[in-house]
Amino acid sequence: MGEKSKNFFSSILLFVLAGLCEIGGGYLVWLWLREDFSWMLGAIGGFVLFLYGIVPTFQKTHFHRIYAAYGGVFIVMAILWGWLIAGVPPDTYDIIGTIIAVIGVAIIFYYPRKGEKV
Repeated sequence: MGEKSKNFFSSILLFVLAGLCEIGGGYLVWLWLREDFSWMLGAIGGFVLFLYGIVPTFQKTHFHRIYAAYGGVFIVMAILWGWLIAGVPPDTYDIIGTIIAVIGVAIIFYYPRKGEKV
């Protein structure tokens, strides 16, 4: 496997891990505050959200690109979370919006820039 392929797959893994931390942590806080679960669940959710702040620092590019691209990844993961965890299947507009977001991620994060090495 080439270096570019390795970097691509590790960046995808980091995006997914960050997404799980953000959505999972947020969901635990949601359960605590909205569904009357234990405050301990909210505290665990807060810690998982803290981990979300750490995971993106392992990406090998500039802060602004990571967070801009992550917005699109978050859209994909939120739609999947709603479908797989909450049981709400995506509709046509969810799917169209998600495809547009993924195209944006690909352009922002993966399009090569002249003279830039990461």
